[in-house]
Amino acid sequence: MSREKKNLRRLSVLVTAQTAGNLKKLTAMAGFRDHGRTIDKLVREKMLSLRGKDVCKHDE
Repeated sequence: MSREKKNLRRLSVLVTAQTAGNLKKLTAMAGFRDHGRTIDKLVREKMLSLRGKDVCKHDE
């Protein structure tokens, strides 16, 4: 891990057993070390998919 500062926050989430199992599978498939990286990737992908749709209207 590099010595540069990371912009990280601690997050505690409560999910169903099924969601926890699926998150564990996704983490293993992606080769990540922890669930946080998987959540980060899923959120990033979802925000990119919503970018073209006028879901976030900050300019109004």
